[in-house]
Amino acid sequence: MLPIKYVILIYFLWNCYVFITMGRDKKKAKLGCWRIPEATLLWMGAFGGVGLFVGMKYFHHKTSHPKFLVAAPVFVILNTAVLGFLIYKHIIA
Repeated sequence: MLPIKYVILIYFLWNCYVFITMGRDKKKAKLGCWRIPEATLLWMGAFGGVGLFVGMKYFHHKTSHPKFLVAAPVFVILNTAVLGFLIYKHIIA
């Protein structure tokens, strides 16, 4: 298993990537360009819920879509629980 500091670093970087992707999609929406599919954004959010949620709020993007309004907070809770569990297991082990 990876050392916990690498797990946290990977999680942080992935959330940054998801946040940036939300911003890019918002910009593409304003320009009328090809968009990132909603399913892709949701799958990315499943592994980086904080980035998805913060991106939604910061860029005011997908904030009226019920899928995102429900999924983003659920992903944050699940991601936080999994990361907390991994940290807990690392501290105990």
